[in-house]
Amino acid sequence: MIRPNQKKGLFLVITGATFWGIGGTVSQKLFQQYAIDVNWLVTIRLLIAGFLLLAVQWVRKDYSEVLAVWKNRKTAVQLIIYGIIGMLGAQYTYMASINHGNAAVATLLQYLAPVMIIIYLVIRKQTVLTRNDLLAVTLALIGCFFLLTNGYISQLSVPVIAIIWGVLSGLALAFYTLYAVPLLARYDTLVIVGWAMIIGGLALSFIHPPWQLDFTNLTLEIYLYLFFVIIFGTMIAFWFYIESLQHLSPKQTSLLGSLEPLSAVLTTVIWLNEPFGIFQWIGTACIIGMTLLVALNKDS
Repeated sequence: MIRPNQKKGLFLVITGATFWGIGGTVSQKLFQQYAIDVNWLVTIRLLIAGFLLLAVQWVRKDYSEVLAVWKNRKTAVQLIIYGIIGMLGAQYTYMASINHGNAAVATLLQYLAPVMIIIYLVIRKQTVLTRNDLLAVTLALIGCFFLLTNGYISQLSVPVIAIIWGVLSGLALAFYTLYAVPLLARYDTLVIVGWAMIIGGLALSFIHPPWQLDFTNLTLEIYLYLFFVIIFGTMIAFWFYIESLQHLSPKQTSLLGSLEPLSAVLTTVIWLNEPFGIFQWIGTACIIGMTLLVALNKDS
């Protein structure tokens, strides 16, 4: 029987993963239908979501930790690197892939990160390649082939630039995951991610200041989509996902987090009417299967 706290955890992780996936689809609509600049959206998304996550930490938990992370020089340097290369890298490459292709393919390519982590750890001799690892890599390769070609080697389902950005987003997410380990061991997750978002947003602000946009052309519909991407698709999605770890095991959270690519695919195909062939569905199943296999292989 599911305990009350488990029900809360299930609600949080399912809602968070679903919002994250849908947020990618809404971003695609903003880029391709309303010509919202990807640099501007990434900047404003990171800055607002980062401030909101730190506000949640300040109000609900230990507010002193929000500033304590900057008192150690080594930690501060690590946080800046994490914010620019990890957070900004993962967010920008993901959004660029959506901008040039679609949210479904971009999200699934980003979910190759677990395989990239496995390969990195094997090369560094920090782990031994197991049968499950080989199966995960095989599923990822088969899934990518079908997803990107729809079974036809002579043609791609999305432009090459979208694939390049998508693969880079997987690499950035792998770095984001690995580099965060020592930081998360010392500080609360909301603090690290909140500051990383702000650092990434500030860094991109030098290239594309958030106030450089013709706000007179923004309709109420565009504002509502922006609100969803920033609040529900970023801030609440991440907050709920992290909060679910208080009620579920990391394995359960990782497994249910696989709803993110599924929700991105479904909303892209159904809402935006993106063409999606049978072999692309097979590829999607392979990549989601790979993430489930990796999650199941973790300790509870």
